[in-house]
Amino acid sequence: MLLSVVIPVYHGAITITQLVETVQEQLKSYAFEIILINDGSKDNSEQVCIGLSEKYKNVSFLSLRKNFGEFNAVMCGLNYTKGEYTVIIDDDFQNPPSEIIKLLETAQKGNFDVVYSQYDEKKHHPMRNFGSWLVNQVTTSLFKKPQDLYLSSFKLIKNEVVKEICKYKGPYPYLDGIIFNITDNVGKITVIHNDRYHGASNYTAKKLAGLFLNIIFGYSLLPVRLSLFLGMLSTFTAIILSLLQFFAIVDYPIRLVILFFGGIQLISIGIVGEYIGKTFLTQSNTPQYTLKIKRLNNAE
Repeated sequence: MLLSVVIPVYHGAITITQLVETVQEQLKSYAFEIILINDGSKDNSEQVCIGLSEKYKNVSFLSLRKNFGEFNAVMCGLNYTKGEYTVIIDDDFQNPPSEIIKLLETAQKGNFDVVYSQYDEKKHHPMRNFGSWLVNQVTTSLFKKPQDLYLSSFKLIKNEVVKEICKYKGPYPYLDGIIFNITDNVGKITVIHNDRYHGASNYTAKKLAGLFLNIIFGYSLLPVRLSLFLGMLSTFTAIILSLLQFFAIVDYPIRLVILFFGGIQLISIGIVGEYIGKTFLTQSNTPQYTLKIKRLNNAE
């Protein structure tokens, strides 16, 4: 099998049928499979996806017991792929399935491990565009990725890399962070980006904050190093203020000093607590996802 198409589904009952049908039409010249993962949708996405898995022999369906998040749902799907290449595409139809072929041809021509889609004009909500920009700045620094590479959710991954990705079993996967810990043989190709077919984006400020914290605390030591820097700075400041006070050069309110150092201590404790909390949840085998339904296709 050449291609596996992984589609995380969240409140996608209206769009998923047309998306699957379009993928079937666009990729009919290739040997491929489709894997749908229902991420705890509250609408009738589950019933629609079951119907699609019954209609098409190359469609598998996995349903999670609750909403674990997009990256967790994708990780679930990756564990069941069979293709030489895996494409990840959202259920909102903003990425036309015809563009999958561009990703595949780019990967084959350049022998890339991963190919990211790039957009001349993004049709996302301003909140999501801001979140993408912020994540891009952070990941460029943390993962040493090219500044001009946009980490889009619509991407293609070679099978060997998919297998390495699936070795990660922690409860807080950040797919792009895992990818850049595995390989830097990454390509990109410009594709079409459409307006959202139906409904509003599920991307919220809360999810943006959660993603940002997951990247910072899950894939870097930056907060710890910042805490160390603040501790050294506070010690140096205390020495300077003590000398100034001793020589009666300046007279400062003791409450402000206590507030300053207390704030630094609370920040440091919070940073250490975040790492300890994530480590505890990981070591206690908090599940990455739990399956409710598993309907696998027989396509080869």
